[in-house]
Amino acid sequence: MNKSSNVIDAMAGLESQWLPFTPNRAFKQDPIVFDRAEGNYYFTPEGDKVLDGSSGLFTTPAGHGRREIAEAVRDQILRLDYTSSFLRSHPASWGAILAVSRLLPRELRQIFFVNSGSEAVDTAVKIAQQYHRCRKEASRTMFVSRERAYHGSNLSGVALSGIASNRREFGAPLLPVVHMRHTWLEANRYQPGQGRHGAELADDLRRLIQLHGTENIAACIVEPIAGSCGVLAPPVGYLERLREICDEFGVLLIFDEVICGFGRTGAAFAAQAFGVTPDLMTMAKAITNGIVPMGAVAVKPEIYRTIAESAPTLRTEMFHGYTGSAHPVACAACIAAQEIYEAEGLFARAAQLSEPFLKSLFQLSGAPGVVDVRGYGMLAAVEIDPAVIGGDGYAVQKKLVKRGLHLKVTGNNLIVAPPFTSSSQELDFIALRIAEVCQAGLNTNN
Repeated sequence: MNKSSNVIDAMAGLESQWLPFTPNRAFKQDPIVFDRAEGNYYFTPEGDKVLDGSSGLFTTPAGHGRREIAEAVRDQILRLDYTSSFLRSHPASWGAILAVSRLLPRELRQIFFVNSGSEAVDTAVKIAQQYHRCRKEASRTMFVSRERAYHGSNLSGVALSGIASNRREFGAPLLPVVHMRHTWLEANRYQPGQGRHGAELADDLRRLIQLHGTENIAACIVEPIAGSCGVLAPPVGYLERLREICDEFGVLLIFDEVICGFGRTGAAFAAQAFGVTPDLMTMAKAITNGIVPMGAVAVKPEIYRTIAESAPTLRTEMFHGYTGSAHPVACAACIAAQEIYEAEGLFARAAQLSEPFLKSLFQLSGAPGVVDVRGYGMLAAVEIDPAVIGGDGYAVQKKLVKRGLHLKVTGNNLIVAPPFTSSSQELDFIALRIAEVCQAGLNTNN
């Protein structure tokens, strides 16, 4: 493929673009640009092939360019391109409800559609607050989150965040939040799957509830596997203990499955992989294979009924929603994506690929410049020491792209989340390229 003149011409607009989570001035001096995608690969305007080792942004487990989804979206646009979901509904939304519901733990039956993971978290926060108000426990307004947590970039997500860079520039949080310790422990270094040590860290929740008063705590929110911060799987017994403590004190448990959901753990959701069911669950990203922005919150029926039955029949129960909630085109993409996942057995394939995937990456354990390797299912991180290899995660990411590999990077964590359609050769390619870049950095630094 030759250089696409229209892409190059359009790049004149790059100077006016303010990119998210990006050092914009540095990026614009040497930008990474993808022009198209197909299967498990991106392509640059020059035609260079780049393996997508992070499924877009944890969004695209079935690979890129799926015609089934494109055709479903086209058909929906021509049939019903848009209708609000305020005081009305449409058949595509019911189909999306059924497609998602059959994957959920059976205790989670009510679904509220949104447009992103950030909106899903914001919605879950509001549901939790209103639920306690309806139960005449309006003082329950405080949330317990966790250090190194990422729960989106809306103001509630900023308050819940346990990543300093996502908080420090935005002043005092609007939502009262206290944080448990994160679950990374030295004793679990280089250990695949769930760490054997650290279940007792869940007792931070009990301590914080007792410190701030049971009557003030609305919910505890955690990512079953903390993803964006560098892939921290829960220690064995940790999530179970959180569930027990929440039940003891009447606190809601919220799982943020925006990254873990739709097969990333080898099960439909991490709740099933770990055998712990929350009261609310957020999801997004892979719900449409990343084709159209969409998110959702799944809720236990008793929470929905408590809120719904608190108001007169003709009165709106919850004054919340978005212009794009249950957008017809997003719903069509959702249905088509779920059909692909089922027809191709992609969740089962993710479970089968997990062992060779992790085995390949864990060969980097103890290598010079590699601080830790962590992983569960089809989600892993390689943590590097920039002082040893002569470059931080952002610099390493740029070098990887030039060697044909795209990864997400947070700080000094190279985060790997391949499509479930990956071959064993592609999984080995990921580990090989990381090793090459780290070694090249060592040689340059020395």
